[in-house]
Amino acid sequence: MINTVIISKHAKNDLKKVPSYVALKLQAWINNTEVQGLEEVRKVLGWHDEPLYGKRKGQRSIRLSKSYRAIYVTKKTHIEFVSIEEVHKHAY
Repeated sequence: MINTVIISKHAKNDLKKVPSYVALKLQAWINNTEVQGLEEVRKVLGWHDEPLYGKRKGQRSIRLSKSYRAIYVTKKTHIEFVSIEEVHKHAY
């Protein structure tokens, strides 16, 4: 079960620039992931967890608002964890 979340330095800097409600929603996703595990949190339709394609193949995104997404990857070493790579405003 994947339930450890690491926020990259780049993502921490991104979080300083986003509205507070976006940062709070990401914290809620992190808390849910650490308690329930990534597999269970992915089942929640409200997060719109989806794989990415093209140059972002191997990454996934969750929807934090209509405009903001968090991009993450799962990594396997001696432990399994989710690494939040960036939080950015999604262009439509």
